[in-house]
Amino acid sequence: MKAVDLAVIGGGAVGAACARAAALRGLEVVIFEPGPESAAASPASAGMLAPQIEAGDGVLVALSVRARDLYEPLALLLEESTGITIGFWRPGIAAIAFDEPEAERLKDEVAQQRQAGLRCDWLEADEVHERWPGAASGCCGALFAPEDGALDPDALTRACLADARRLGATLRAERVTAVETANGLVTGVATTSGKTASEQVVLAAGVWSPRIAGLPRPLPVEPVRGQMAATAWPAATPPAILYHDHGYVLARAADAVLGSTMERAGFDCRVTNDGLAQIFRGAVRLLPKLANQAVQRMWAGLRPMTPDGRPIIGPDPEIGRLWYAAGHGRNGILLAALTGEVIADLITRGETDADIAALRVDRFKPQTAASRKP
Repeated sequence: MKAVDLAVIGGGAVGAACARAAALRGLEVVIFEPGPESAAASPASAGMLAPQIEAGDGVLVALSVRARDLYEPLALLLEESTGITIGFWRPGIAAIAFDEPEAERLKDEVAQQRQAGLRCDWLEADEVHERWPGAASGCCGALFAPEDGALDPDALTRACLADARRLGATLRAERVTAVETANGLVTGVATTSGKTASEQVVLAAGVWSPRIAGLPRPLPVEPVRGQMAATAWPAATPPAILYHDHGYVLARAADAVLGSTMERAGFDCRVTNDGLAQIFRGAVRLLPKLANQAVQRMWAGLRPMTPDGRPIIGPDPEIGRLWYAAGHGRNGILLAALTGEVIADLITRGETDADIAALRVDRFKPQTAASRKP
């Protein structure tokens, strides 16, 4: 049986972006996605594009800003080719300070980002209240990243899959159980329905990536639960994205998306009363009018986290034609499009102009279960 050019394991945002980018370059692509999974990270995401707000890792800042900036032209291309609007908007994001030490830290961050050539402003408390009336009462100011924004993660995934299929990719509702190799090269994948020969394989299965058999190394990707909720957006309140201490309030159409927890709960994706209480406390602090809004829905997803918080992107050093696009953690939506471009360039050109040296799969030392930090 003739081998396909590329098998992509996983049809979430990252896998869909890899499939689209490869199909755009003329490869015959098969995407293996078994179907809706309640614990999947992509549909559970808020879709924030916030590299300057969550800029703790200097290694990722430049890549993340580049990734964010891909979405404005991509949104137009996807709408033109598929008719799907991915909800891209760029209102800027404000990281709020509620005490003076936090304000000083954020002011330092503003200075560092400006020195790096990024647009970033410090807003005093009165400027915060003028821009967003009723928001963040008692705040000491905010870091404002005017080029950060958000999109609809479910729409992004659907649009990338639709465009990949328009370009000839095939979507199979099968679960991959193993990567097949021979003589140091990938030969295909095994699924619950049989085997598919493939010249190249991309592993983009989120928290389930380490469960694929046949990998040449253990993948240090673990699930971290993120619980979220949604209410109506308060009437007569300008739409905004407000952030504090990993919690946020994000306007999406008529809704307010509230998030998020970071919990090591294994593969348990249940919503808890404690989680909801934590989210709501943080959200009401950012936007007090939310206290009068009823929670309309609650959900949770499992983020694929690595020990250093950076994704695993690039080739396997031992098995030829095996590529990783995994472990994106909180940044899966932000980095999805760029990951797709990087992987497609590596496959078709053998190189990429993005610096992914710090994202190699072999940067991790093997750990025993007893040596892992809780």
